[in-house]
Amino acid sequence: MNLNGKTVIVTGAGKGIGRATAQLLVERGAQVVALTRSAADVESLQQELGCRAIQVDLADAKATREAAIAALPADFLINCAGTTELQPFLETTVEAFDHLYAVNTRAPMIVAQEYARSLINDGRKGAIVNVSSVASFVGIPDHAAYCASKGGLDGLTRVMARELAPLGIRANGVHPTVTLTPMAVKAWSDPEKAAGMLNRIPVGRFAESSDIAEVILFLLSDEAAMVNGVSMPVDGGYMIA
Repeated sequence: MNLNGKTVIVTGAGKGIGRATAQLLVERGAQVVALTRSAADVESLQQELGCRAIQVDLADAKATREAAIAALPADFLINCAGTTELQPFLETTVEAFDHLYAVNTRAPMIVAQEYARSLINDGRKGAIVNVSSVASFVGIPDHAAYCASKGGLDGLTRVMARELAPLGIRANGVHPTVTLTPMAVKAWSDPEKAAGMLNRIPVGRFAESSDIAEVILFLLSDEAAMVNGVSMPVDGGYMIA
């Protein structure tokens, strides 16, 4: 996919899947506008990848909308930012639940709203990829708020696909299995817990961030012009095991 002259907004671009995706986009010729929470990541993205980086806490709805507007105009949007907090269902707090929904579900909605409005006003077409998780399909212990927030993102993606496609904007979801990011290391550091998950993946390994980035770019491309509203697992066969 040649992205020369294209501008892509990537949320959560500072680390993990978002960072790998930003790097791949730059390698393919795109100008990346990165939204990230960390000042250190802003500096790293600017210096190492040449991104235009905007520091924003996506848990803050007002700041998220302001950052989304500042990032425009753009040709494509990748909602990649995500967070988690490990709590058993009976111990899941309202505070943790609300925070995960704010970052994992509400922020993608806000950024996509501003992106889509900009394209529609300009009479241009585009594509959105929302990075969800296999956790939206499967109940994973200690991930109640995370599973719920990603399930909410899936519902949002389907509505976006239905309403925006007639206006020239496709929307799809990508659902990685455990991907070896700093957040995954935090969640899966227990070898016994990790083995239970790994044993269900027929290809025999967890995903690398680059595995996910390549699929994201495919869904943005013209080759995926008839792909709209899908929930695409990138899971090594986890869902069929």
